[in-house]
Amino acid sequence: MVLPRQDLSAKTIVKCLLCGRESFLISQALELCPDCIRSNFEAALPYIEKAHLEARNPFDLPPTPPRDEGGKQCNLCVNECLIGQGRKSYCGLRQNMEGRFVGASAEKGNVSWYYDPLPTNCVADWVCPGGTGAGYPHFAYREGPEYGYKNLAVFYHACSFDCLFCQNWHYRLEASKEPRITASELAEQVDEKTSCICYFGGDPTPQFPHALRASRLALERNKGRILRICWETNGSMHPALLRQAAELSLKSGGCIKFDLKAWSEGLNIALCGVSNKRTLENFQLLAQYTRERPSPPFLMASTLLIPGYIGREEVARLASFIAALNPDIPYSLLGFHPQFFMGDLPTTSRRVAYECLEVAKDAGLKKVRIGNLHLLRDY
Repeated sequence: MVLPRQDLSAKTIVKCLLCGRESFLISQALELCPDCIRSNFEAALPYIEKAHLEARNPFDLPPTPPRDEGGKQCNLCVNECLIGQGRKSYCGLRQNMEGRFVGASAEKGNVSWYYDPLPTNCVADWVCPGGTGAGYPHFAYREGPEYGYKNLAVFYHACSFDCLFCQNWHYRLEASKEPRITASELAEQVDEKTSCICYFGGDPTPQFPHALRASRLALERNKGRILRICWETNGSMHPALLRQAAELSLKSGGCIKFDLKAWSEGLNIALCGVSNKRTLENFQLLAQYTRERPSPPFLMASTLLIPGYIGREEVARLASFIAALNPDIPYSLLGFHPQFFMGDLPTTSRRVAYECLEVAKDAGLKKVRIGNLHLLRDY
């Protein structure tokens, strides 16, 4: 597999295949400018599909969610794969073998984990108990950062999206391997100094039943003490599964962090291969829980500021959406580092990042910050 060049010192000028516009902020992977994606999506779609085909083929992943006639239905996420005999799911985790799924399940997952000393570089560390002591003493061990405690960071090796800029793209090398970690084995990794579990990846969405089972086992085995259940996700799971996760996080003091990739559905499909409709609907669902536990914050959002694609326009729409639900929902704007098939783009401009910060505040949000400040460029 050959990835695009990642020489951050150079600027490669790329021409949009539809309008002819030239810019170093157009990715070689798409060869489409954001304006054409938004305004002329039907014409852009063949090029978008080609880009994702090229990004998925090296990992033997289906180019699009399967829709095989007579196939077996998977309803775990927005893709709702209909998988024919001998074929695999979009995420690569499950295969239809004689009418039954083999692969990852509620019992066994394709997952790895490690311990992260608190406070850590979690997207929510500026508002969560582990980073600030919010919710002390009921949900935090200390009034300030939980020094001396740790997070069980659980990395799921699959995803329901196909982000061309994925920073953890290596998980694709593991997605089709035999699942080997039981929910019970994962729950056993919680020790006396573990104050929170965070599921991420990849994304926990395609393996939500496994994460839910592990969470319940861990909470049962650690009754009478603080153990927060947290999630970092693209938000594309089935709403019934999300409600179960919400109850676990709400009661344990954990938070759910949605990565809102874009407001425009066309841009979300171009950048991530999948619609964001389910994500926005699920975020709206979770917002109903936020007033039940104001501290520590139950729900937060983040958006990666992708040069040339995700900037003021997208942030303004997303921030307005969040503020209309609850202006106290924390929102992080993250600096971009070139990765995977969008390795030819530069890092986020400092000017654009601070413009987006002001736009989000002007939309009515009370808690906004810029993350990954060290990545910002000055030009």
